[in-house]
Amino acid sequence: MSDLPDDSSVPVAPPDPWRPEERATGIGSLPGTDHHEAARLVVGELPDFPHVAELPDRGVGADMTGRACALLVDLAVEVWPSGYRVTQRPGGQHRRGTDLIARDVDALDSALGETGAAPRRVKTQVAGPWTLAAGVELRNGNRVLTDRGAVAEFTESLAEGLRLHVAELGRRTGAEVVVQIDEPTLPAVLAGSLPTPSGYGTVRTVSGTDARAGLSVLVAAAREAGAGGVVVHCCHPTPPLALLGATGADAVAVDLTALDRSASVLDALGELWDTPTELWLGLVPSVSDGRPELEALARPALDLADRLGFDRARLADRTVVTPACGLAGASPAWARAAMGRTVELARAFADPPTSW
Repeated sequence: MSDLPDDSSVPVAPPDPWRPEERATGIGSLPGTDHHEAARLVVGELPDFPHVAELPDRGVGADMTGRACALLVDLAVEVWPSGYRVTQRPGGQHRRGTDLIARDVDALDSALGETGAAPRRVKTQVAGPWTLAAGVELRNGNRVLTDRGAVAEFTESLAEGLRLHVAELGRRTGAEVVVQIDEPTLPAVLAGSLPTPSGYGTVRTVSGTDARAGLSVLVAAAREAGAGGVVVHCCHPTPPLALLGATGADAVAVDLTALDRSASVLDALGELWDTPTELWLGLVPSVSDGRPELEALARPALDLADRLGFDRARLADRTVVTPACGLAGASPAWARAAMGRTVELARAFADPPTSW
């Protein structure tokens, strides 16, 4: 019998903690149309936690809905005057969206190689099933959201496409992939406030149980593909925090600068933060003409920790700092500055100035 100790009795060293620079990243979108320039900008400002850049200024297929449609497997869309619509087979517009994502992954891989950056994790973004179902029409002109069977089909198709995308991004970059699931339309879906094509009615309300189940499918798909983390993102002033936290995601991302400060929202945020779930806090304005002081940018997060009764150290080890939302509407100069400021904030939370 071997004299070697049983492996099960040998303590396993915990993973290295994330450095402050690894706790800052972008939301996704940037201004401009040059994918190589955008990737270099992201890697230059966020070398420790870069993301696949999204450039909606490129037009059809480059916006949030178009990019999600490009990931669909065995489903296709085309563009009508009213927006994206289901079609029988993929056409040029669908292939354009697929090509744009491939270019963006190529650009990130190339920028990492050019700079020699070797981040432990990289991030990609995808519209969630409910935002997608609200943003695409069936052939009859109604939203996919109006057909339960179609919603299920779209969710499974998107999940399969996400699996392929995550696996490819991880293989190309050699980094752990974090998936950000964007659900800006989810509050309207839950409220039943989206208009029908005629404009005289609204689409049916989706229950919280169904909404959570649909999101959980995407969370599970990301993990099955090897994602090292999943964050669900909703920048609405009153995001459904309990629902988002119940999807199995590792983190919930909010725009803290726009968040409703009512007791119910803050209490829900505190309950979420009191679990293993991390918070991603949008703190740096998406558009600015100046350069706000670091303490002014940090103040909403500092006040949040104080209001909820948490030690401010939680901001250093249980949060990721991001811009308030996407930067597509920013000037190139502010897009660069905003990403840099997120890193400065993450460092400051880890080593607060005495004046704070």
